[in-house]
Amino acid sequence: MKTIYKAIFAIGALSILSQFAIAADIEIKINKRYLNLPVSQKQARANMKFEIAGKQERVFKIRLAKDEAEYWVFCDVTALKGKTVKISYDGDPAGLQKIYQNDEIEGQLFIYKEKNRPQFHFTTKRGWINDPNGLIFYEGEYHLFYQHNPYEREWENMSWGHAVSKDMIHWEELPTALSPDQTGTMFSGSTVIDYNNTAGFNKGNTPAMVATYTAFTDEKQVQCVAYSLDKGRTWTKYDKNPIIDSKAKWNSVDTRDPRVFWYKPGKHWVMVLNERDGHSIYNSANLKDWTFQSHTTGFWECPDLFELPIDGDRNKTKWVMYGASNTYMTGTFDGKKFIPESGKHYYVTGSIYAAQTFTNIPESDGRRIQIGWGRIGHPDMPFNGMMLLPTELKLKTTKDGLRLVSEPVKEASQLFESTGEWNNLNAKDANEKLKTFNNTDRIRIKTKLKLSHATSAGLSLYGQKILDYDMNFNLVNGVFYSPEDMTSMEISADIYIDRTSIEVFIDGGAYSYSMERKLDAKNTDGFQFWGNNIEIKDLKVYSVKSIWQ
Repeated sequence: MKTIYKAIFAIGALSILSQFAIAADIEIKINKRYLNLPVSQKQARANMKFEIAGKQERVFKIRLAKDEAEYWVFCDVTALKGKTVKISYDGDPAGLQKIYQNDEIEGQLFIYKEKNRPQFHFTTKRGWINDPNGLIFYEGEYHLFYQHNPYEREWENMSWGHAVSKDMIHWEELPTALSPDQTGTMFSGSTVIDYNNTAGFNKGNTPAMVATYTAFTDEKQVQCVAYSLDKGRTWTKYDKNPIIDSKAKWNSVDTRDPRVFWYKPGKHWVMVLNERDGHSIYNSANLKDWTFQSHTTGFWECPDLFELPIDGDRNKTKWVMYGASNTYMTGTFDGKKFIPESGKHYYVTGSIYAAQTFTNIPESDGRRIQIGWGRIGHPDMPFNGMMLLPTELKLKTTKDGLRLVSEPVKEASQLFESTGEWNNLNAKDANEKLKTFNNTDRIRIKTKLKLSHATSAGLSLYGQKILDYDMNFNLVNGVFYSPEDMTSMEISADIYIDRTSIEVFIDGGAYSYSMERKLDAKNTDGFQFWGNNIEIKDLKVYSVKSIWQ
């Protein structure tokens, strides 16, 4: 009998193992637009691989839900229609059977309607986002590429997400542009339009959109190139990547975030590349072969370099170099070397990081427009991170010298409708006017305060200090700020409040900051102006339209 039981047990065990092996991969013939994948943050990450006819199509890390999904992510597999995809997973395989294809994303009806979804800032449908990449204007479209993990709301699987807009306010999210490959994950970079076909990627009269980006591994960070001939919708990676491998030169793995632009006076391409302790300048004639020229120390990550008119006079200009923390220097640039003359300065602080400016803006427009990553969390949402409002940068002469100022682009005005305007109020009366708006999920408030009897004053919302001006120590929300009129008793603020974020522009953008919106559940005060006998000289309130409607 024991022998029979052993035999039965062995057969059963083999059966279980066989089922487990079958469950470790599935095959799906693609006939829909999306594959929907269940995710649970409780699960450990493991590798998922797609294969087509025995050849790897992609591999990524995912926390595949074996039981109930906390949320779902998706793969746009339009390009794979008609093909059979073998999906394997080296973690717990139970969740494989939950994967399914559909022409809609799981939860489609609720996208952009979620409790903590920003209503007038860009967020991705699913997954994590950070640094904006490759900002460019081309044939009526603004392109926003960005660091993206399509498969989880936390950082991993760095890819280039992609969205386009006609006005920088309303965005259409497109399929992932660049995905990890054998050279590494896709880190930050920039894009240009190669009108003169210097790289040889153009086709007929169609100029290539060329992306230069960092491929990242634990061992090194190298620079690579890809190009698109259909306005950024699909990409081909250069078969001789990488184009720069400077680890040995700098004895550092920190060599990343190429910022490329055409230098018209020298008729060559310029790359600003962060290497170890600062920004390096490289030159190229063809976007493939690059020559090191110079190095400016004192910066970290995500470089940018551009020329701005002084006080709007295009005959008088200076160059601005800055890094991920948005500190900057002003100086001169001859196409090979940046020579600092003033700095380092800041014009914006808070949640913003790794901001980048658009290339290829028409000369008839002439604006220098920037978008920054808002390091703001979105609890219990299937997405994380956001982009802050696009702003126009200007270089102005101040009492302290040349300084950057920034304000939201004019296109943002379409979102706002005036709902109230008052003048010369005391704090009590102003608070009464704002009572109606205490529980709104989005609002814009423009105000000017006169301190007079006070050394500090400001505006709070349910205990969170939106504006905290300490005239005695020259601090705005804890950061040093000296107004242009050094004896001024007034401060103005243009405040943009979304569901999860607050952006504030002080004195016409001379200084700005952003923060996560955090409400004190125990505080019942709503909007409160505070300060000893202060005067609210101006108070304007605007309702805000959702960009998702």
